[in-house]
Amino acid sequence: MQSLCGKRALVTGAAAGIGREISLQLAAEGVDLFLLDIDESGLADTVETASLLGSQVFSQYCDLSEPQQITNAVQAVLDEWGYIDILVNNAGVAFYGPTHTMTAAQWDWLLAINLLAPIQMTRELLPTLINRPEAHIVNVSSICGLVSGSRFSAYQVSKFGLLGFSEALRAEYSRQGLGVSTICPGPVTTRLFETAPCGRADKKTPVPPRWLCSTPEVVALKTIKAIYQDKGLCLVGWFAYLLYYVKRLAPWALDLAHRFGRHKRMKKKAEQLKQGPVLQTAEKRATDSQSNAA
Repeated sequence: MQSLCGKRALVTGAAAGIGREISLQLAAEGVDLFLLDIDESGLADTVETASLLGSQVFSQYCDLSEPQQITNAVQAVLDEWGYIDILVNNAGVAFYGPTHTMTAAQWDWLLAINLLAPIQMTRELLPTLINRPEAHIVNVSSICGLVSGSRFSAYQVSKFGLLGFSEALRAEYSRQGLGVSTICPGPVTTRLFETAPCGRADKKTPVPPRWLCSTPEVVALKTIKAIYQDKGLCLVGWFAYLLYYVKRLAPWALDLAHRFGRHKRMKKKAEQLKQGPVLQTAEKRATDSQSNAA
């Protein structure tokens, strides 16, 4: 994109964190904004700050887990402007814990916000985007969309899916002048982890140490640069680069890390399973003896 000044953008998850900083950076570039979030207080604060930068700013409450609210928000944007030039799918949530402890409702909630909402938002706005002289879609994914870890499987599935969706859009619409960028930061100093539900009893979702994290401001600056350069994949933070290149140059190293201690744990599990029937038999005999004595 040659210039951002005078463009119009829709940003989801704009009340705090990365979404807020992207909104403010766009406003500083002269972009008019339509901001969405469920945090009405934080959203109002972003609107006020962005307005001070000289942009025209509108906002609306929108629960991205509700498809009808997404449709209503899209219609509100089109009623106000008739078109947009930039779509930023930023809003996201996480869940921490063993995959087998997640309920169907938790899976549906996370995938609805992180993956299905960006797909619906993009699908409903594509007709106006591809008819603009210059337009751009930004999907804020994560390094988790490229490299898997443990106990964040639903989050990782959603981010892998968002990355694949972005690549498909870029392959299909690049010739028509539509830019598509996927932003993949490592850990960021937002409240994503602090607010993420935990599936492990009496535990909280662990928060990455600050020395491992990038800031929302850095992610926003990289996002603006990616829009200008029409960059397909944008990594943010040294940790994201490290994981990215380890995955590509030495994928066996990550697999080895995931399997570390496996033999010892499997041996312990086998012993427990072997002892199980013995313990059950002993308990049954004790119960039978008590019954006979009675």
